[in-house]
Amino acid sequence: MPSKKIVLDTNGLISSLSRRGQFYPIWRSFQQRRYTLCISNEILDEYIEIISQKMTPEIAENVADLLLKSKNVELIYPQFRWGLITADPDDNKFVDCAFAAGATYIVSDDSHFSILRDITFPQLMVLRLKEFLETLQKEDK
Repeated sequence: MPSKKIVLDTNGLISSLSRRGQFYPIWRSFQQRRYTLCISNEILDEYIEIISQKMTPEIAENVADLLLKSKNVELIYPQFRWGLITADPDDNKFVDCAFAAGATYIVSDDSHFSILRDITFPQLMVLRLKEFLETLQKEDK
């Protein structure tokens, strides 16, 4: 299993799915098992809902099926709700999953996650999509 564990927010996942997109190498690296993607049932439900809206329900189901069958996906069952993001409480599902999984990073371009940089406990590292992509590219060298 890869040593790097991440929680990828929904917009980050969507941004990485298009082969023509700037962040497709993030999805390709997932398929190459270069990191472990940590998800909870709540996150998976949101992935399906938003991909269905922005793409198609068929794509959403295919992505969900692939995630559930992938050896480098950890299904996490958070036992505690931290409630750290008050500006958009719906984002807390990613925080709770990351903490429960012992994730290396939360990967998101959502500004609501920036509050985590100022919280000392639980300490969670947030990377923007571009920063995570750069991390993956540095490992290629």
